[in-house]
Amino acid sequence: APGYTLTDMTAGMPEAVAKQIAGMIPMGRMGDPAEIASAVTFLASPQASYITGQVVGVNGGMYM
Repeated sequence: APGYTLTDMTAGMPEAVAKQIAGMIPMGRMGDPAEIASAVTFLASPQASYITGQVVGVNGGMYM
């Protein structure tokens, strides 16, 4: 499950709101779309063939 990610939608946020959100994320920033894509690529690969029924948080530690 992705967390806040830098997209056209989040680019429209007021800067103060974006900074407040980034402050709630342990990594101190929103995710990059490539980071979400990397997780999806792994989960769709043969290396993840034994992973079932999981929610993988790709959120910089915001939800643990």
